[in-house]
Amino acid sequence: MSNPDVTMPELKIPGASAGRGGAGRGAGAGTEGGGGAPPQSTIVRGKRTVAQRILGVLSSGFVNVLLIIVALFWLVPTVGLFFTSLRSSGDNSSSGWWTIFTKPAQLTIENYSTLLSNPTITGSLWNTVVIAVPSTVLVVLLGALAAHAFAWMKFPGRDWILIGVIALLAVPLQVALIPLARLFGTLHIYGSVVGVILFHVAFGLPFAIFLLRNFFVQIPGELLESARIDGAGDWRIFFRIVLPLGLPAIASLAIFQFLWTWNDMLVALIFTNSQSQPLTVAIQSQLRQFGSNIDVLSSGAFLSMLVPLIVFFAFQRYFVQALLAGSQK
Repeated sequence: MSNPDVTMPELKIPGASAGRGGAGRGAGAGTEGGGGAPPQSTIVRGKRTVAQRILGVLSSGFVNVLLIIVALFWLVPTVGLFFTSLRSSGDNSSSGWWTIFTKPAQLTIENYSTLLSNPTITGSLWNTVVIAVPSTVLVVLLGALAAHAFAWMKFPGRDWILIGVIALLAVPLQVALIPLARLFGTLHIYGSVVGVILFHVAFGLPFAIFLLRNFFVQIPGELLESARIDGAGDWRIFFRIVLPLGLPAIASLAIFQFLWTWNDMLVALIFTNSQSQPLTVAIQSQLRQFGSNIDVLSSGAFLSMLVPLIVFFAFQRYFVQALLAGSQK
């Protein structure tokens, strides 16, 4: 039997003497010594992938400096061509273009004045514009229409036709030079600007359709369906939705097509005559006539290169957006 007068001794538990207020602090105490340091939270980091390591190395300051140095070396021929075009024939024969930094009095625009006063060069420059601009516009417009049809319209044989269009990318243009020359001769357009434009359009469309179709299929189908529910037709959807959303890809295609057409010499050399030749063929003829006139050739080459540079830098923002379009969701 228990005696009510006997008081049970109080049990003291280690770590509990802090009272109720210290219960929260003692709850996380370590087991060794009854009052160890509170445990530290450990953050487990996943292993970096190879791509992340490569990006980390490429984003370092040393790599950026190295890329800047490589870019400067890459620009040396362009800078040398520009300074050569600003020197007289005698200065170019006696010394290199780098002496312009010590003798700035050698700078002159006489070469460009002589070049632009040459009717052959000015006429060929206009022919180049007449060839490049319609070729680019037709390729972009027809390619966008065909790409929209392949991406969002259903018709018999669509996939097989698309495969055939993609297969045309593997056909080199040299294969079609002689057959098309005979065809253009039969149609009485051989030697004219029209024949060169048709050639560039024909060989630019497969790449245009392939590029724009892959971009247009990324447009959400729900957006097009909503437009159809609101009463929009195919033409309205194409001009109001597809074209604005596909502007980066269209601008990139325009840059590629314009540069290819502007810098082309093989097609123009075969399908044009002395009245319709572009600037590249005209410069080549000047090289044959004046092989030692490096001042005239350098100014003509830089003038031919200036327009593509302006076009590229004008549409550079859209070009970068098109390159990064597939990497973002």
